[in-house]
Amino acid sequence: MSEKIILTGDRPTGRLHIGHYVGSLKRRVELQNAGEFDKIFIMIADAQALTDNADNPEKVRQNIIEVALDYLAVGLDPEKSTIFIQSQIPELCELSFYYMNLVTVARLQRNPTVKSEIQARNFEASIPVGFFTYPISQAADITAFKATTVPVGEDQEPMLEQAKEIVRKFNSIYGEALVEPKILLPENKACLRLPGIDGNAKMSKSLDNCIYLAEEPEEIQKKIMSMYTDPNHIRVQDPGTIEGNTVFTYLDAFGRTDHFERFLPDYSSLEELKEHYKRGGLGDVKVKKFLNKIMQEELEPIRNRRKEYQKNISYVYEILKKGSEAAEKVAAQTLADVKSAMRINYFEDESLIAGQQEKYCE
Repeated sequence: MSEKIILTGDRPTGRLHIGHYVGSLKRRVELQNAGEFDKIFIMIADAQALTDNADNPEKVRQNIIEVALDYLAVGLDPEKSTIFIQSQIPELCELSFYYMNLVTVARLQRNPTVKSEIQARNFEASIPVGFFTYPISQAADITAFKATTVPVGEDQEPMLEQAKEIVRKFNSIYGEALVEPKILLPENKACLRLPGIDGNAKMSKSLDNCIYLAEEPEEIQKKIMSMYTDPNHIRVQDPGTIEGNTVFTYLDAFGRTDHFERFLPDYSSLEELKEHYKRGGLGDVKVKKFLNKIMQEELEPIRNRRKEYQKNISYVYEILKKGSEAAEKVAAQTLADVKSAMRINYFEDESLIAGQQEKYCE
């Protein structure tokens, strides 16, 4: 039976926020601790981050430790998961180079994720080649570790589809050397794409509409109390709208039945709270205060663990070094398999050497 392997990761362009947490980090910890997977590789994708931060490499360099601290703080365990830095695995570049021959420019241009990311960064007139080809780089990341499962948000589905296409094309030409990955989406629909606190569909560092995992309690409360709700819900007695109401989206993502028992015993469930809000008579402040209690409870242990790791940064770098060394061994074996399938492992291919010798000795 083949191994079950996970590959996932994040770009180190800033501290991680609760969107990352509900969208992927929390699930990674659950998958890690469930013991259903043989190997879990978690990548800090610094090389990919440089594709659109080439003029500011220090931003990427400084944020590697921020992401690593957030990983450890949420409960990722270096004894169970291999945490590594992308740029320290040179085999990924070579795999990308070979895969480039299997993808057309037109196909990359059709990738919806690439399209939206190019638009978001105003790259329409001048796209860095590295950024344009990052679906190919991502396919190299996934296949290097023979990942069977890739947990990502739904916005990354086109990237996974492109990776699968590359695997199929390679295997059809050179033989079954690569493993085709499957996507694993968040189970909670509200976690697929948590909106920013301002109601913007995307929570992003650049828009400054995030709640960070390392945020202090006062800042969390301040951000929650300023959250976008229903602009027409002006007075408490006014009927309110749930759809597009950021506070209720966050309650969908984070709320549990036991939260009501402890923090808001007037209601037995989120559905009951929603019904009251919709018919009127429930103010935004009360709902926000309830959400604040939930978020404070969720984030406090993460923040405390992070502060402990911050006391010994050299230990965190040692974890990354060991993880990168372990990851490189795996990627090196995959690259050897790829070169063997492509028959460009000239010095190990004794049949090639013998055949050439025979040809010239006839």
